[in-house]
Amino acid sequence: MPDADALIAAAVAAVRGTDVRDAERKLDRLVVGTGAADGAAAVDAALLGRLVATLARLWPRGWQPVDVARIVPRRLGPRPGRLVVDALAAQRRAQAGDVPPWWDEQLDGLDARVWWDDDAGWLARWAAREGEDRITALREAVEVLALLDGLPAVAVLRPPPGGGGPTVARRNAAGPSGSRILDRVRALLAKAESTTFPAEAEALTGKAQELIARHSLDRALVEAAAERPDLPGGVRLGADAPYAGAKALLVQEVAAANRCESIWSDDLGFATVLGFEGDLEAVELLYTSLLVQATAAMLRGRVERKAKGRRTKGYDESFLNAFALRIGERLRAATEAANRQAADAAGPERLLPVLAARSDAVRQRMETLFPGVTRARLTVRDAEGWHSGTSAADRASLAVGAPPPRPLPGRR
Repeated sequence: MPDADALIAAAVAAVRGTDVRDAERKLDRLVVGTGAADGAAAVDAALLGRLVATLARLWPRGWQPVDVARIVPRRLGPRPGRLVVDALAAQRRAQAGDVPPWWDEQLDGLDARVWWDDDAGWLARWAAREGEDRITALREAVEVLALLDGLPAVAVLRPPPGGGGPTVARRNAAGPSGSRILDRVRALLAKAESTTFPAEAEALTGKAQELIARHSLDRALVEAAAERPDLPGGVRLGADAPYAGAKALLVQEVAAANRCESIWSDDLGFATVLGFEGDLEAVELLYTSLLVQATAAMLRGRVERKAKGRRTKGYDESFLNAFALRIGERLRAATEAANRQAADAAGPERLLPVLAARSDAVRQRMETLFPGVTRARLTVRDAEGWHSGTSAADRASLAVGAPPPRPLPGRR
């Protein structure tokens, strides 16, 4: 009589294989269970145990809870995404030793908590909560396991619990930062996203950028004088379909303007941004807000095109690409203006070497973690979308007192 672990291992291997009929047979055998009186409960408990063990093997390979919670629904759908959040909670319960605060912040942001009393009854209760039968729940749990088993190693941005080594303690930029300036930035950007008046959005976003630039430079000077200066850290930002390339381009442009480096992993649906803590916080805040603003402007243009009977896919992609490039120009101009003002106040002999050293440190970190990075050429498929996206970026004023944007080559 096979035990539960053997049945699960066979089902996962079959799902990862190419023989569809064999996978169905192994899944059916898993439904039947071990044949013992408590065979179903034993299978359910063993499934959760295998999920916990599989997740634990991912952490030294660079994955973090938010990464797992992003890729599972991307590949398998929302229900498996909710299932893996439960598995993350169970894995956290099993962790021994010190767990860094940022790890629990990620889990809190996912609302990952152990809400069930007995592991043997977890899958049945989860299926009831989701309104599905046990067979479907078993299938989705096995599919999650098969996906997790096949994930590649990614860059280790921060040592996982028990990993040791130097780390950069970062707060979750989606929540309170402990900095009154960044909390003000967050509030300004939220208002800019919600207003229906373009002029108000421009003023709010411009004030937010002014505060971000000032805050970043102040931190750079303070940290340079510390006995143990910070090291470059990293964060992964979602850049998923539709128009994943355009979203990744927006990440890249925002990152470059904030002295960070960005690498897009198309197959995994995220961009990795490397930089110092304050700059990473700025990239997260700006990217999230600008993506909301760009999408809203794109949808307004799409309504007009549909009314004229025109196709929108090429327009949308060109719109977002143009928006990203023009926003990048304007962000860089704002950063340069802030640098000049700070150099005048602190003295160029003090500020410029600090900024150069930080840029070198970030570039070195990128070359260490991503030695084989390649660049891709941008293709424009819709001229109207390109010009509309550029105009929308012009309207999204980003820096108080920044010089006007330079026209793109070839545009009149």
